[in-house]
Amino acid sequence: MSNPLLQLIVLAAIAVFLILRLRGVLGTRDGFEPPRVPEEPAQRSRFDVIDGTAEPGDSDIADHAEPGSPTARALAEMKRLEPDFAVGPFLSGAKAAYEMILMAFERGDLSEVRAFLAPEIAQAFDAVIEDRKSRGLTTEAQFLGTRETALAAAEFTQATGMAELSVRFVGEMIVATRDAEGNVVEGDPKAARKQRDIWTFARRMGQDDPNWQLVATA
Repeated sequence: MSNPLLQLIVLAAIAVFLILRLRGVLGTRDGFEPPRVPEEPAQRSRFDVIDGTAEPGDSDIADHAEPGSPTARALAEMKRLEPDFAVGPFLSGAKAAYEMILMAFERGDLSEVRAFLAPEIAQAFDAVIEDRKSRGLTTEAQFLGTRETALAAAEFTQATGMAELSVRFVGEMIVATRDAEGNVVEGDPKAARKQRDIWTFARRMGQDDPNWQLVATA
């Protein structure tokens, strides 16, 4: 037998041996096998709330309130009554409402935002607007952005289903008030200022109407 042929037989025997060893370690697979993905826990409902206490996996509450705090417990009660409620989307809506209401007030026209104001808040805003008009004052305002939007507190009245969420805002805007002659009597038309507010929004949970109303300002 020639030397090259002998070498070929030896190499083939080694290859067969390695294949058999690999099959013994890895096993055999027939046909197409989809890529393996990490196993996940069984699918759970979006929020698991029991006896007013949020499950540890409810990051929506943990992201905005200290676990075990009165605010966290109030949020858990809200979710129990209305599972689709989430703090993150609420804060996004509150941020948009803050700018809309603030600018409507500065312009002196609440018609577009009145539905979002509790009657006592609308009455207070109207009084200030009428007072400005009676004194011949006009306000120029430019909203530059909301620098901070954070949940400050939450309260829930189980007997009525009424929820109240207080939100801390830090806005930046340019505001100047002029008298009838056009003189600036308050603010600066060329300088931005920070405006810090805590607004409280309320809504009866479990109702068809999804709109929150502004019930207090500070």
